[in-house]
Amino acid sequence: MNNHRSIGLAVAQLGAVHLADSRASVVRRLVEMMREAKSRGADFVVFPELALTTFFPRYWITEEEAHERYFEATMPSEETRPLFDAARELGLGFYLGYAELTEDKRGFNTSIIVSPQGEIVGKYRKIHLPGHSDHKVDAPFQHLEKKFFEVGDLGFRVFDTQSVRFGMCLCNDRRWPETYRVMALQGAEVVVLGYNTPSVNIHWNEPVHLRTSTHLISLQANAYQNGVWVAASAKCGSEDGHHMIGSSAIVAPTGEIVARTVTEEDEVISTRADLDLGAMFREHVFNFAKHRRPEHYKLITERTGVGAPIA
Repeated sequence: MNNHRSIGLAVAQLGAVHLADSRASVVRRLVEMMREAKSRGADFVVFPELALTTFFPRYWITEEEAHERYFEATMPSEETRPLFDAARELGLGFYLGYAELTEDKRGFNTSIIVSPQGEIVGKYRKIHLPGHSDHKVDAPFQHLEKKFFEVGDLGFRVFDTQSVRFGMCLCNDRRWPETYRVMALQGAEVVVLGYNTPSVNIHWNEPVHLRTSTHLISLQANAYQNGVWVAASAKCGSEDGHHMIGSSAIVAPTGEIVARTVTEEDEVISTRADLDLGAMFREHVFNFAKHRRPEHYKLITERTGVGAPIA
């Protein structure tokens, strides 16, 4: 008999959300996927980054217009409350990414973890903001996260819910090993994240296939090197002609992909995540207390960019 600790883990990938799509219509799609996830035995479902709207940082607009059209001043709001109601009805926790507007009009790229009781138990604000803040007139589209969002100020924290210790991050954070290590040092067992990754890199001529392969490598390497499950949800497909990658995935602490989407539309994938599997890796391979030597890692926190070799 299998007495391992486990959680039913689902990823709800979201296809294109167009400029003309209402929040209410998006929320209906999310709730429908919550029901599908629950029918598959899920206890927790992961939604994408900026899940409620189109990926608006691709458009050159004023901060004021962005705040009015795309940001959430309260969570839950009247339009997003059905997600919280569905969580309570189904007994299903969830992760959601959205654009947060604070009372003092500060903008953050934010995610939350919500319990099966419909209560927000954790909040994260994106730290590794990609892109630029200036208007790149010759680019096919903009990537203005540095214009619309401040660098997150809540740090990389972990949250206990459903007898699991969750960490969370957003999109570009997934490519940085420090993201996962800081949470793993706090006992994270599952790292959940959403992303919106354009298929075209406006900064250099990156082959499209690399957009997906580097995404998956980042998930797999960091799952393995920290002994954690990683569940990553894309908003993908072609939003008003702007294409984004899919390849939402659930990765085991072995570094193996155990579930992956095959479409660029609304799609649910799921697995029964064995939490004791991660514990085995954290005990026998990456036993931090036994093997880490932080006295030799000081450059990681002392420098941002490349400097002179150590004398």
